[in-house]
Amino acid sequence: MRHHMYAYHISLLFMRKAFIQLHAAVFLAGFTAILGKLILLNEGLLVWYRLVITVVVLLGWMLFKKQLRLIPTKDIFKIAGVGLVLAIHWVAFYGSVKYANVSVALVCFSATGFFTALLEPLMLKKRMVWMELALGMLAMAGIYIIFDFHPQYKLGILFGIVAALGSAIFPVLNKELLVRFTPRTLTFYELAGGLVCLTFILPVYLQFFPADYYAPLLSDWGWLLILSVVCTIFCFDLQLNALRKISAFTANLTYNLEPVYGIILAFIIFGENKMLHPKFFLGLGFIILAIVLQMMIVLWKHKREKQLLGAAGSS
Repeated sequence: MRHHMYAYHISLLFMRKAFIQLHAAVFLAGFTAILGKLILLNEGLLVWYRLVITVVVLLGWMLFKKQLRLIPTKDIFKIAGVGLVLAIHWVAFYGSVKYANVSVALVCFSATGFFTALLEPLMLKKRMVWMELALGMLAMAGIYIIFDFHPQYKLGILFGIVAALGSAIFPVLNKELLVRFTPRTLTFYELAGGLVCLTFILPVYLQFFPADYYAPLLSDWGWLLILSVVCTIFCFDLQLNALRKISAFTANLTYNLEPVYGIILAFIIFGENKMLHPKFFLGLGFIILAIVLQMMIVLWKHKREKQLLGAAGSS
């Protein structure tokens, strides 16, 4: 009996540690928007330097751990294409931070649910879930309210919508690849592919959105290292470690808190709540309502599935 109690407490301790790791990963994901404002580089250059540092550090780590695996040539272009989508998503997201602010960028990021509900059934030839589409439209209504009352953030909001579109497309494209490659191998090749593609696109992008300077300042280097190593590689490892004890379902549900964490940090660090029109909070309320309703529906479905499986197992 004592042995069972000891095993139970050890299991509980590991589960608690996994939850802390998961919330730390979500917090770090939300913190990337703060870093986007602290780094003074143009958003295109910011992402390019982030990719360079991340790819170099990840390559060194994988070589040291003997985890680097060669992939078939026929898959390289497909993976590089997914990496390009990720790079565009990042450029648009940081563009939203710079041309609006952190809070507006994270609110626009909430449109991901709408685009996912719309595009995933079309891309994977699945049945459309109208409830998910309705909740996505509720979030879009919140973004429209903010757009209407903050015309000075128009360009930032448009960048934010593009970022949300990229965020919706990326996991759909990744689903097939994750079946065939390990997450770390896939991440390395996608980031490397995104870096190569962005290197060719960046000169054209900078013609439309010029940079004030091209080499990072000393302060930029510090924040870039935190963004690349802590908020990309370390955050990725935290999530993977948490997933060993926590289901993907719980992880996906918890990641809904990412914009909430980021907006709270923006209010504390930059005092953005003082710069925003009261209608911003009305729009934010619509989005939080959509997130809460989505979480409740997902939890209800999960509970229902468990009950049906339990009933099937006992019959």
